[in-house]
Amino acid sequence: MSTTEGTASSTEGTASSGGTSSAGAQALDQARQDWKQWHEDRTAAVSAPYGPLSLTGTHWLSDHPDGRLPGLPGHWAEDGDAVVLTATAEDGLTLDGQALTGTARLTPDAGPVTAARVAAGDRRLVVLRREGLWAVRDFDPDAPTRRAFPGIEATAYDPRFTVEGRFTPYAEDRTVQVANADGVERGLGLGGEVAFRLDGRDHTLKVSVEGDGSLWAVFADATSGTSSHRFRFLRPEAPDADGRVTVDFNRALLPPCAFADHFLCPFPPPGNTLGVEIAAGERNLLGR
Repeated sequence: MSTTEGTASSTEGTASSGGTSSAGAQALDQARQDWKQWHEDRTAAVSAPYGPLSLTGTHWLSDHPDGRLPGLPGHWAEDGDAVVLTATAEDGLTLDGQALTGTARLTPDAGPVTAARVAAGDRRLVVLRREGLWAVRDFDPDAPTRRAFPGIEATAYDPRFTVEGRFTPYAEDRTVQVANADGVERGLGLGGEVAFRLDGRDHTLKVSVEGDGSLWAVFADATSGTSSHRFRFLRPEAPDADGRVTVDFNRALLPPCAFADHFLCPFPPPGNTLGVEIAAGERNLLGR
């Protein structure tokens, strides 16, 4: 784990100023400790055997009409609402933990990578569907990207970047077309906007609403592409009944495509490039 120590030191100097109350100092210290634990947990999750660093390929079946996917055993074919996988004993594939010989109909995998139904040794083959297209993702714990992981460059907790916001839902969900990391435009669903004030200026972020009510934003800022990755994610918790929500850029996340080239991360939608420096949260992979 690595943290940008210069920012950490300046933050501590602010906390120790004479105007800070004892309760305020304790709250700030707790926030720092919570952030440190979050960063450690996040680094562990990213570098886990089936974390994003282990993705070695996303193979679209439409690109391989012969049913042979690069580096993967078996024959894979689209069939309406399913993928048909045909394998022999020599392919060495398993389905739900049992050797697969013959044919199986597969629907999109849900849940963590470890729950994928198809495996090839230690590799997990995840079936997915995007906008009507089928693909198979290959997660390999022995992936070079995972073995060479240098860690995440992240800026230590700074209370300036934790602000209160207000969520306003759209009357109905919207879908906008945005470029993805692979150069293809795809739909990004949006459910509303979060308004907040930072550094004396008003800002808004267009957000998606997850199934549990939490929010998800893809954003860029004045540091993007220079001292931070070209875009990042933010995942605020669900707003309260009045729409109040905490916007904490200390927990800005690198997108999955920062760890492996085979993820299809969406770029920020129009309006989500902030004209302010968000020198907080995850910034880059170390050494980038």
